[in-house]
Amino acid sequence: MGYGRYMMKFNVLALIIGVFCASSLVQAEETRRIVAIGDSLTAGYGLPTGEDFVTQLETALQEKGYQVEIENAGFSGDTTAGGLQRLDWAIGNGADFVILELGANDALRGLPPEAAKQNLAAILDSLKAAGTRVLLVGMKAPRNYGPDYKQAFDAIYPELAGRFGAVLHPDAFAGIAAEAGEDPAAAQAYVQDDGIHPNAKGVALNVAALGPAALQLVEMIRK
Repeated sequence: MGYGRYMMKFNVLALIIGVFCASSLVQAEETRRIVAIGDSLTAGYGLPTGEDFVTQLETALQEKGYQVEIENAGFSGDTTAGGLQRLDWAIGNGADFVILELGANDALRGLPPEAAKQNLAAILDSLKAAGTRVLLVGMKAPRNYGPDYKQAFDAIYPELAGRFGAVLHPDAFAGIAAEAGEDPAAAQAYVQDDGIHPNAKGVALNVAALGPAALQLVEMIRK
């Protein structure tokens, strides 16, 4: 083979490799890092790998053509106070946006709504200062602590979303609630044996309900 033809092939090969590498870099730059900070609902308590909230949401977004990776920073049993304490660790080197799902354990334990509100406000304030957009997932308090407690607790999420400019998804269990209504027996088909944590079908319903809010946030980042 002549030197000229050899060099031509070499240059073509180099060009192909260069284009491939550049394309890979663009793809990497387009991938958005999402961190999901939450409790057992985020962590995927009691669910096989691949059926948890984070994996199902990531798959749903990817199937719609979004280049996203969702990091699971859920910790079973966590409260808003615990989430605040581990915020820096959870975020690590930063994130394009955060899904914040905390408060269920505060409500289950009957902790003061004002304390939960202060903790969530501190988390949101820190994320806003870092320029990180947030999808705030709301919780609904059980009725056993009385109407005043429930009213005060349920009001936390819309008030904080408005104050800090977060995208709000008002109820982590909205999908199951829409399917089962107020019928506890109907809801059992979508929760695990403990009667609290969603099973894979329940997670799928909740992810579908949260989908529009997640898409709203991803589109905000794209602009």
